[in-house]
Amino acid sequence: MPRYLRACVPGGTFFFTVALLERRSHLLTEHIDDLRLAFVDARRRRPFTIEAIVILPDHLHCLWTLPPGDSDFSVRWYDIKARFSARIPPGERLSARRLRKSERGIWQRRFWEHVIRDERDFWLHGDYIHYNPVKHGHTEKAADWPYSSFQRFVQRGFYPLNWAASEKVCDLTME
Repeated sequence: MPRYLRACVPGGTFFFTVALLERRSHLLTEHIDDLRLAFVDARRRRPFTIEAIVILPDHLHCLWTLPPGDSDFSVRWYDIKARFSARIPPGERLSARRLRKSERGIWQRRFWEHVIRDERDFWLHGDYIHYNPVKHGHTEKAADWPYSSFQRFVQRGFYPLNWAASEKVCDLTME
């Protein structure tokens, strides 16, 4: 069995990509309120700051900052995935392995993380997050996607409402 090495940076800021098992599914946006509640519950149990986020139909990207002295983002993702899965009705296809383990077939088992190294890295990943709905053809402008922290960034003066990603961001692949 492969061993996954995760970054251990107490109080660090991380970029994540988390995806559904069925990449053509729309569960995340169809059950957006359930996903929001899963995040609220997880943050209540183990606090963290969501710096930026985008929810697409079949995957999400986000930037989190963990509390000082804490580096355990894996347990938080486990909690969010489990709480979301418990809230939505069953009906997904299950592999024999998932049946044996009594698992739902909603999420990919793993997720991708990246430690944010500096302010430039933070903004590059933030831009990627906010550009993602455009990249995937869900909308023509970042401002039009309702499941994103983009509007919060506009309100704080970080982006103009008509913001468009740079060519560098458009060419990034982080999924």
